[in-house]
Amino acid sequence: MAVISALLVATVVAVIAAGMIARQTQVTRGVESESQRVRGAWLSNGVLEWTRQALWQQRLREPMTRLDQDWAQPMRGVRLGSESGVFDGRISDEQSKFNLRNLVLDGQLDTLESAVFERLCAELGVPLAQANRIVQRVIEAYPRRLQPASQSTSAGTGLDSGRLTSPDADSRPLPATRPMLRHFDDLASLPGIDPATLERLRPFVTVLPASTWVNGNTTTAQVLAARVPGMSVAQAQALIAERDRGQWFINSGDYLNRLRVPQMSTEQLRLGITSEWFLLRGQSTVEQRQFSVQALFYRGELNRPRVIWSRVGA
Repeated sequence: MAVISALLVATVVAVIAAGMIARQTQVTRGVESESQRVRGAWLSNGVLEWTRQALWQQRLREPMTRLDQDWAQPMRGVRLGSESGVFDGRISDEQSKFNLRNLVLDGQLDTLESAVFERLCAELGVPLAQANRIVQRVIEAYPRRLQPASQSTSAGTGLDSGRLTSPDADSRPLPATRPMLRHFDDLASLPGIDPATLERLRPFVTVLPASTWVNGNTTTAQVLAARVPGMSVAQAQALIAERDRGQWFINSGDYLNRLRVPQMSTEQLRLGITSEWFLLRGQSTVEQRQFSVQALFYRGELNRPRVIWSRVGA
């Protein structure tokens, strides 16, 4: 009985000790995980600040935005301070893409931009029905006017009772019926849109808070061809290859000459040589744990770049 009692006591002690060790191990792992999370967040925030400074310094050196500049080079193994984490990623010029925000102008569909988007979708093999769903989703995200602003203003009498039958009722924009798009990924919840369609559009389409011109010094052949009626992608590729060999576009008039479209104006082409919107994508790695980083930056002419939104996650 004494031996059996001793064995029982030893067993109980072993079970209690094992439980204490397991709990201690769990606590230790939790502390390590939290430490990695904090260090990953620190590294990611440091990368955001580093990107702000890099974009600002480039703007001070040269107002033009081109693909041969430092900001456009991939970021590999970037270390900040003495921390053991590294960051890998790159900055992309969002004004090299078609901006869905351009589809709405003064509360109405911009027919010029709509035609550009339709040509781009046709080139990428996106079904017209899905392209129309995207256009409609963008329209629903902004206040809508029944008439163009110039017509409604001239036709109005200045009397607005607030009713729909008021003489100036048409001048008041109708409220948006859908939430505003903030990211390209917001289109994933749109019914009738194939995920494969979004992946085809992703390199060429963006969603920005304001209307923008396309930067011809960073854009792709597909977007450039879509902006110029009658231009093929092959012709655009030849022009892009010439550009990337160092013959950068220097002003708006340069586009008219090199694209050979004298019948169009710069306002119709909407091609520029500077950019204000940039997207950072990458991963911070801390002791084999990875944290995805994504952020949109706005760089104005006179102010330092600022973060419009950011996503940092494990």
